[in-house]
Amino acid sequence: MRRLLCGWLCVGAILSCGLMESLAGDRKPPNIVWLSCEDISAHLGCYGDTRAVTPHLDALAAQGVRYSHAFTAAGVCAPCRSTIITGMYQTSIGTHHMRCNATLPDTIRAFPHYLRDAGYYCTNNSKRDYQFRPPSSPWDRNGKVDWSRRRPGQPFFAVFNFTGCHESGIASESKYRKVSSVLAADQRQSVEQLELPPYYPDTPVTREDWKRYYELITAMDHWVGGLIQRLKDEGLYEQTIIMYWSDHGVGLPRAKRWLYDSGTRIPLIVRIPEALRVAGQGVPGSVEARLVSSVDFAPTVLNLAGVAVPSHMQGQAFLGPNLPAARPYVFGARDRMDERYDIIRSVRDQRFRYIRNYEPLKAYYQYMNTPEKGATMRELRRVHAAGALPPAAELFMAGSKPVEELYDLEADPHEIHNLAGDRRHAKTLERLRKAHRTWVLDTRDLGLIPEPLLVAYRRQFGSEFAILRQPGGAELNQKLARIAALASRGPAALPELKQATADGEPAIRYWAATGIGNIGPGAAGAAQLMEAALADDQAVVRVAAARALCRMDRPGKAVPTLIQELGHDDGWLRLHAAIVLDSIGEQARPAVPALQRALSDQPNKYITRVANHTLNALLGTNNVVR
Repeated sequence: MRRLLCGWLCVGAILSCGLMESLAGDRKPPNIVWLSCEDISAHLGCYGDTRAVTPHLDALAAQGVRYSHAFTAAGVCAPCRSTIITGMYQTSIGTHHMRCNATLPDTIRAFPHYLRDAGYYCTNNSKRDYQFRPPSSPWDRNGKVDWSRRRPGQPFFAVFNFTGCHESGIASESKYRKVSSVLAADQRQSVEQLELPPYYPDTPVTREDWKRYYELITAMDHWVGGLIQRLKDEGLYEQTIIMYWSDHGVGLPRAKRWLYDSGTRIPLIVRIPEALRVAGQGVPGSVEARLVSSVDFAPTVLNLAGVAVPSHMQGQAFLGPNLPAARPYVFGARDRMDERYDIIRSVRDQRFRYIRNYEPLKAYYQYMNTPEKGATMRELRRVHAAGALPPAAELFMAGSKPVEELYDLEADPHEIHNLAGDRRHAKTLERLRKAHRTWVLDTRDLGLIPEPLLVAYRRQFGSEFAILRQPGGAELNQKLARIAALASRGPAALPELKQATADGEPAIRYWAATGIGNIGPGAAGAAQLMEAALADDQAVVRVAAARALCRMDRPGKAVPTLIQELGHDDGWLRLHAAIVLDSIGEQARPAVPALQRALSDQPNKYITRVANHTLNALLGTNNVVR
């Protein structure tokens, strides 16, 4: 048996060598190292930030290319990482909801598999936040690992991730002190000299968080310097392409989890040694303004390594030979963030950002446990209650959002002034609106299917990706895009929404009931339809109908339905019911006993959080659950 195993290993090595010879042609395949970090925007010296203390990254940018228009596909870590590891949009493969566990079809693999097939040694140190469980590991080794165990001469792809600048490093005193302990005295920030974004109150509390943010970035830069020095010490620096990036923007409110530049625009620096450059790329000290998305990282690495990019990948290479035309747009999506749903999509070109809010009646700052534990969020709440927030911050305390947002990033880099209603920008609005709809259709956006149905369809079709790729899937996708848009159009859409309540597809009926509920008392003529929908064979439609009746001030039959669904077997359905109860104020009082039971008997911590928030509001308590 041992002799047979050794034989197979030898054959594997020969095949690997053959693959590498084919891949490399006349040049040696490059080593590729990723240096990634978490929760920061481009607050680096090389990006023109005069307060930043980032000497190692500044030096890397001086020797490489700094990308000025790099973005992630979501404003939060796990959905972003699923796009990065697959080269696919999270809304296409079902990884768009935070802390979900999607199933991928066999045809879609994490991209390091392709590198390993080509002979690369692949390691990951240490994050595997993919939102799906791969059938086999894409890594040769994972954890506290590096390239050191590869075969002599074997090219490697090594990922290193710095977790110290995560939002928890700002919020936690102990973590902040531990991570920032590497800083010298002259690398500390002055609280008074920092410039706050206009959407925060200028108080000592927010200044302290902003100070910690900058100092954690400096600690991360220290870590970058150590890894670069190791490459140099081992004689690998001139044989290795280095890519540095952040998973998304600042780990503070109105940034992380959001689709504005503050949440999705990231630093990206690539150093390509002279011997590994092609087509004039990698010129030291250059700045590249082309639009880049995190979904492009996977095909770019494959292209640099000489490995064919699989046709299913939705990203496109931005380095290496035979590049496609530059992107005209980058796209972003927000879906469930922990315990709260808020379906938002965005399109960004070189100058403008368009945002489509599919659930405009939800507040910008829905109560969510994780950000509410942070000092800046608590300060926003406190100063708002005192009536002292600056206008730019007060905007985001509103209880609802506009259906569409449009921002000119050249004139308004903090995206404060919504131009969607400005006639002077009507053509830009229409162009980006059209780009958004085309992307939703082309990528088969699964975010328009409510999560309980998404899980049920996955069981039926084997993966989320397959749902809208069944026969008739394109037609359903079009219907979903239309009805989800109609749901926020107001009373003018009522006739079509009423008609859609009889559709054979439950996701369409869900959006029809949601749209009727959005109209509220003005949709009283549809009350009988909503009462009939309380008996729908799909629970998520029943919940949406109950919400509609409550918004018409007809809770009599609706609240008992919500109480019943709060005990449903499906955790995501229970969450839908809990969220509606949390939104209807005093109408939810009959549900207090059921909500109290939900604090202890639900395995889904998100339900517990929402139930607790509702009970605090109804009973005047201030209990905290984690």
